[in-house]
Amino acid sequence: MKFEIHALHPDGQKVLLHYNNQLSELTWQDGTPVLPVQPGTFRDASVVSVNQPGRKGNVRVLKISLGLSCNYECSYCNQRFVPHANASHPDDIEPFISQLTDALIEPPERIEFWGGEPLVYWKTLKPLAERLRGLYPHAQFSLITNGSLLDAQKIEWIDQMGFSVGLSHDGPGQSSRGPDPLSDPEGHAAIMALYARLHPQGRISINAMVHAGNQSRAQIQAWLQQRFGQDVRIGEGAFIDPYDEGGLAATLQTPQDHLRFRAQAYKELRLGLASRMSVAQQRIMDFVQSIRTARPASSLGQKCSMDQASHLAVDLHGNVLTCQNVSAKAIAPNGQPHKIGQLSNLAKVQMRTATHWSQRAECPRCPALQLCKGSCMFLDGPLWDAGCDAAFSDNVPFLAAAIEYLTGCIPYYIDGDFRQDRKDVFGQVHGVPPLPRKRVIPIVAHDTSVAA
Repeated sequence: MKFEIHALHPDGQKVLLHYNNQLSELTWQDGTPVLPVQPGTFRDASVVSVNQPGRKGNVRVLKISLGLSCNYECSYCNQRFVPHANASHPDDIEPFISQLTDALIEPPERIEFWGGEPLVYWKTLKPLAERLRGLYPHAQFSLITNGSLLDAQKIEWIDQMGFSVGLSHDGPGQSSRGPDPLSDPEGHAAIMALYARLHPQGRISINAMVHAGNQSRAQIQAWLQQRFGQDVRIGEGAFIDPYDEGGLAATLQTPQDHLRFRAQAYKELRLGLASRMSVAQQRIMDFVQSIRTARPASSLGQKCSMDQASHLAVDLHGNVLTCQNVSAKAIAPNGQPHKIGQLSNLAKVQMRTATHWSQRAECPRCPALQLCKGSCMFLDGPLWDAGCDAAFSDNVPFLAAAIEYLTGCIPYYIDGDFRQDRKDVFGQVHGVPPLPRKRVIPIVAHDTSVAA
């Protein structure tokens, strides 16, 4: 799909750019590429849908669901109303290991341990991880925790086992998750002890989510820097996908809400106030790379990568799942079961719960496609509609920042065959939100291979 991008040059002149989201071409009005192109080698992604079920094969990333129990109740949690399957137990470990070793062709590169809250399952997590570490000594281990159940024993073990940790905390918006473990003296001491051990090795991030009650990445970053230091690495950082009524309530509600969020997000990116947010670095540079290498849209899978044959989510009973956020008892919005097969017979796994972006009405015609990559692959109906709206408003500021980085011009209107209400990026057809003249965008300033 071809788009005309109306942008403002620093000298005040209006500039017209041409962008093709299918071929990753960004050119000036006369057709000159904004960046020298070095075409990459790409393979078409698998198109997964009800009628073209996804398969699983040579597993590189293994996601183990210990269960969905959690000691917190996040208002927007994507697991909140998922029916729980049978709980994990230490007795499940050896039968699981037997199935796993028979199923895997090669050692996995990465093993992720998921809850709920994985430390709720400590009596199972500890022997399971130790068993897997013995089998796969070179695999990367990771877990995501709210940190409230940490103690000296767990911290020592996490470090010795070589885990990377994502600590879930929304900064100033933490109340949407639940109690703040940093406000409890013992919890604070434990979290800071874990951080002190893992941070010098680059093995910990603070994972924050953006939602209607926590919209400012700048405020999140400042809050976390005050507590963890200026060089804190902030993981996640994207706007939430709505999986239920709680998620819907945490999304942007009106067109004006969307416009305000886009303008604020872009301003914060532009001034470097979200420079520690990994999502900002990743998406802006990913778009730059898409232009540099002429990445075709046909090579894009879903943003979570769980549509890929190499990514496998399982529980300890050997059930293969759509992803780690569902259970073997859950049904996807499209009516298909989230249990998509058995670990003991990977050849017969069929994922019918996902819908590849190319099968959606909006995605192929969206200028933010190369950044968004289809949002959540198993949402459908009103939840998908709200998620798509949130994903567009989340990604278009990154698109604008990347284009400004490449051209020096600020996009303000995108014309093409897509939704009218999304064309006026910041809500001002004849300009952009008031911004300082100085252009910073330091999150990509270190990349000298592209001239801004």
